[in-house]
Amino acid sequence: MPSIYLIMGVSGSGKSTIGQALSTRAHLPFFDADDFHPEANVAKMAAGHPLNDDDRQPWLEALSTLLKKQSQNGEGAILACSALKASYRNTLEQDLSPPPLVVYLKGSPELIAARMQARTGHFMPPALLASQFAVLEEPQNALIVSIDQSIDQIVDDVLAST
Repeated sequence: MPSIYLIMGVSGSGKSTIGQALSTRAHLPFFDADDFHPEANVAKMAAGHPLNDDDRQPWLEALSTLLKKQSQNGEGAILACSALKASYRNTLEQDLSPPPLVVYLKGSPELIAARMQARTGHFMPPALLASQFAVLEEPQNALIVSIDQSIDQIVDDVLAST
């Protein structure tokens, strides 16, 4: 079983939900990358403006440091993070050995938009979903899981792959 899991995908794909469920079943600590955004990033997204690479870099570096610490301490981790570009994933994976299992939660824009419309209390407005798909670089070396199934089925797929 990998010690680090990176659960990635666009906003609304279920990263936090799947990460928490996987955390329970794999007995690994769960971290939601959204909790590590500086206030300026949250305010920018809440105002309907997508983040740029400069906004994301310090956030990604902090997450990378967290993953390295978890790995070095032998604690492992599950991180839910959009990690939309290959360069973002490279930053997160830097100096991790073994590398994390990247789990890409893949779904149609229509399904994800419907989910985003139904949720409440999240700073990411549905209007920014198109910008997420626009910058998404689908991973080449990842476990690709369809989000058009139950939480338990998705977690089963992830655990069966390890």
